Amino acid sequence: MKNLLALNWKMNKTPSEAMAWGTELIAALSLGEAELAVMAPAIDLQGLAWTLRESGVALGGQDVSQHVSGAYTGEISAAMLKDVGAKYAVVGHSERREYHRETDAVVAAKAAQAQAGGLTPIVCVGEGLDVRERGEQVPYTLAQLRGSLAGVGTDIVIAYEPVWAIGTGKTATAEDAEELAAAIRAELRTLYGEAADNIRILYGGSVKPDNIASICAKPNVNGALVGGASLKVADVVGMNDALK
Repeated sequence: MKNLLALNWKMNKTPSEAMAWGTELIAALSLGEAELAVMAPAIDLQGLAWTLRESGVALGGQDVSQHVSGAYTGEISAAMLKDVGAKYAVVGHSERREYHRETDAVVAAKAAQAQAGGLTPIVCVGEGLDVRERGEQVPYTLAQLRGSLAGVGTDIVIAYEPVWAIGTGKTATAEDAEELAAAIRAELRTLYGEAADNIRILYGGSVKPDNIASICAKPNVNGALVGGASLKVADVVGMNDALK
């Protein structure tokens, strides 16, 4: 299965900066063994779609509404994302769970709505440092996974992101990533049967060009959800090249 590099810009880059990044990327990138997808702020997506139109690089939203349409000021629907060329939508990122108090039920509703709108949701799960220190990372993450997939079909990507490793410079070892990815794979088989073997599981948390290859070499890790290192084209090219 082809690795996916999901590049999560978070709240960075204006539309003009996004288009400049896209132009720089096209000049430097040689697509190889990995699929690249840019999870940009919604306001950036239309310009990026035009800039990257013949590059083979996919687009995604950083969030999606659980509602089809209506009086939900500030929200972005799956149809809106699809119309500007998005393929993916991130749901349940740890920052959304923490700062916006999104529950597993809300995450599941968003994932289901993304699928209904023709998008593939990237469903994020993972534990905080306190859970890790208690040695409860596996049961905690699997419970979160089950809750976040209630009523959700098999067209999904799962991103395991240990919260203690996001933006901290601390990175789970390749063995840590595989421990959770293997447990997630087993749980997905319980939920979806053989279809689970075709669901990509990403690792997210301080991924960089110098550690991505060892992490993605593990049998149950199929790519990465990349934060800070996604903002510089040189880092993106380095990660892409590391997976060739």
